[in-house]
Amino acid sequence: MAYALQQLINGVSLGMIYGLIAIGYTMVYGIIGMINFAHGDIFMVGAFLSLIGLLLITSSGMLDGAGAIVLVLALSMAFTALYGWTVERIAYRPLRGSFRLAPLISAIGMSIVLQNYVQVAQGARVKPIEPVVHGGFTLMRDGTFAVQLSTMQILIITTTLAILGVFTWLVTKTPLGRAMRACEQDRRMASLLGIDTDRTISITFVIGAALASVAGTMYLLRYGVIDFYIGFLVGVKAFTAAVLGGIGSLPGAVLGGLLIGLIETFWSAYFSVQYKDVAAFSILIMTLVFMPTGLLGRAEVEKV
Repeated sequence: MAYALQQLINGVSLGMIYGLIAIGYTMVYGIIGMINFAHGDIFMVGAFLSLIGLLLITSSGMLDGAGAIVLVLALSMAFTALYGWTVERIAYRPLRGSFRLAPLISAIGMSIVLQNYVQVAQGARVKPIEPVVHGGFTLMRDGTFAVQLSTMQILIITTTLAILGVFTWLVTKTPLGRAMRACEQDRRMASLLGIDTDRTISITFVIGAALASVAGTMYLLRYGVIDFYIGFLVGVKAFTAAVLGGIGSLPGAVLGGLLIGLIETFWSAYFSVQYKDVAAFSILIMTLVFMPTGLLGRAEVEKV
């Protein structure tokens, strides 16, 4: 029982990281109907920016602890948002009126560019960091086994839930959210009615990139090691989470991430670590066979 509870806590914290990245996928898809396959690599860039920032700030003695994390997170979000804006402006906007496969190819190419850019700039070796967030709680004991809920896990869960609440409010209650939903329904009509669709799409990319940076920082602080390739695998799993939860739905993205994290963690704990990805993707296949729109997705209405 204690072992299962510990794996539940680990799975929830991992799933919340996937959910944060999946929100970025689902926001971009909801507006322009395109999968931004470079989003996982934006997450990786955010993790590297946080690593560099933490090393510079802590080594200089300027700040430590919570102050250093907040400053690094703010700087990382700002720089990563600039990356997101640049990627949209260079790789996607010129192809917006082209055939549907062109932006997808461009997204894959941009993913490869970002991977190789970071590999050349930072090297191919893994980059470790000393633990920054310490402490936690012991929930229960079963003999010598103690169920731990770390401060970092609490931070990940509360951050993801807070961001989900903020962006649900943003999309449903603000003028920007109304512009996003108008672009989702009919981008040409939204443009005719005076909505700056290019600006709305750029802001969506900027927001998604900033969220990926938050996820990258949380991943770095939780696991303490990153490399230039983490964006691909984590990005694919986050995309899987967005599809599983119902792409286009913000709560669905977090729910899908939670399920993927739990499936991975429990499969690794009770079966084989080597086949944890197979288990996660098999659940996705079965879900899409019986629920093609995902768990919280809605069926698209064909315009005639």
